[in-house]
Amino acid sequence: MKIDNSTAAVVTGGASGLGRATAEALAKAGVKVAIFDLNEEAGEEVASAIGGLFCKVDIMDEASVVAGFTKARAAHGQERICVHCAMANRKGKTVGRNKETGELQRFSTEDYEFAIRGILVATYRVASLSALGMASLEPLDDGERGTIVLTASVAAQDAQIGQVAYGSAKAGVNGLTLPMARDLMDLGIRVNAIMPGIFGTPLLGKLPEKVFDNLNASVPFPKRLGKPEEFASLAMELVRNSYFNGQAIRLDGAIRMAPR
Repeated sequence: MKIDNSTAAVVTGGASGLGRATAEALAKAGVKVAIFDLNEEAGEEVASAIGGLFCKVDIMDEASVVAGFTKARAAHGQERICVHCAMANRKGKTVGRNKETGELQRFSTEDYEFAIRGILVATYRVASLSALGMASLEPLDDGERGTIVLTASVAAQDAQIGQVAYGSAKAGVNGLTLPMARDLMDLGIRVNAIMPGIFGTPLLGKLPEKVFDNLNASVPFPKRLGKPEEFASLAMELVRNSYFNGQAIRLDGAIRMAPR
C-alpha cells in the first residue's frame, strides 16, 4: 500500500490509546488522517496535533458512522486505509454470585448483546462501509484499492473469567477477518486483525501500582505491558506489506492469559 500525502486513512478510537498511536504513526508518514471517536475534546486535540480531522462518531449507530465517512471523505478524499480500534463492552460472569447479597445471578442477554453490538457488529459496520468506498477507487500496484486493520484481542483465544461477552465478540472479529478478506479479494481490498495482549493504555494507567506491577510480571518477555506505539508499528506493517491478508496476529510478549 502506498503511504504518503496522497493517501487518506480513517482511524476509529483515535482519540486515545492504540488508536491514537496509530493515527500519529500514519500522520508521521504523511497520510491524511481522520479520527472517529466520541470524545470530542481529546479527538480535536489529537487531530490538531497531527494535522488531521476529527469526526464525532458513535460506532454503534449506523447513521453516525455513515456521516463520519462522508465528512472524512469530503475533506481528504476516499480513504485507502481503515484501522478500527474503537469498541463498547460490558463484562460479567455467565452465572455468578452477587457480591452484596450472595444470590446467584446471570449475565443478562441484554448485556451480552450490547457487547456483541459494540465489538463485533460495530467492526463489521465500520469495515464494510469503508470497503464499499474503497471499491470505487482506481487500483494501485498489485491491483490494491485499500486495506483494513481490525482490532481483536488475545481474549479471542484465552479469555478470562468475566469476559464471556468480550472474549466471544473478539473471537468473532478473528472469525470475520478471513471471510471478509475473501469477499473483498476481487476488489483488491485486504483485511487483517491484530490481537493485542495487555497494553499500557490510559485505562490501565488508573490501576493501583501493585496491580500494575503484577501485570508487568505476568508477561513472559519483555516483562512489561505493550506500548501503544508497538501496536501502531504492527498496524503500519499490515498496511504497508501487501502480502499480509486474512491474518489475525497476536502481539502479546508471549503471554497466555490465566483463567483469572
